[in-house]
Amino acid sequence: MADPKTIIITGASSGIGRVTAEHFLQNGWRVGLIGRREDQLREAAGGNPNALVLPCDVTQADAVDAAFDLMIGQWGRVDVLFNNAGTNIPAATPDEINPDDFRMVIDVNLNGMFNAARAAFRVMRSQDPQGGRIINNGSISAHVPRPGSIAYTASKHAVTGMTRSISLDGRPYDIACGQVDIGNALTSMAERMTTGATQADGSTKVEAVMDVQRVAEAVMYMATQPEGTNIQFLTVMATKMPFIGRG
Repeated sequence: MADPKTIIITGASSGIGRVTAEHFLQNGWRVGLIGRREDQLREAAGGNPNALVLPCDVTQADAVDAAFDLMIGQWGRVDVLFNNAGTNIPAATPDEINPDDFRMVIDVNLNGMFNAARAAFRVMRSQDPQGGRIINNGSISAHVPRPGSIAYTASKHAVTGMTRSISLDGRPYDIACGQVDIGNALTSMAERMTTGATQADGSTKVEAVMDVQRVAEAVMYMATQPEGTNIQFLTVMATKMPFIGRG
């Protein structure tokens, strides 16, 4: 019997990352869980022998490299990276945003995603058999902004460029790269949608949300495509959220 497939998930201590990690574990995958909060990573792992807790900060490239090396030492290869870790700041107009806060969002959402993609690319290029799959967590904000979201939106637009670049650079090494763009999955970050979110016209309206489990299933669908097939971009969102028709 072949060994189980392996995946590293960043931002696995809560939200989309945690639900996705639990979903892959339930489906027999070996899962490396990256995040800053070791206690919450261990809760997500639930003592599963196929879970490997890898506490680190994705903004620290050396720590990310070390986490991937631990995964290789444990299981020999990395088949998939779900590049999920991200953060945000309260909504504000550009003149109201502290430059340090802007840099913090870029450091996590873009530089952190690069650090993980870089480590995955290194491992996937050198392992035997060569190759693997990188799935970046974009966002509906990779397409259109919400009011007061310049830092988050800029970071997610940049992720789309990173996805395309990795997809191209990975071709010679059988490294596929795709992006999942998520809208209103009900996590702590999206709870405000259920009480009222600011709209482009300045009004505040309750928005539809979806079960975050649907995101985990979408990532699984992308991760289990056969060799030679890549889902370049997949959008999964609450059916009635105001994305189509914004503006």
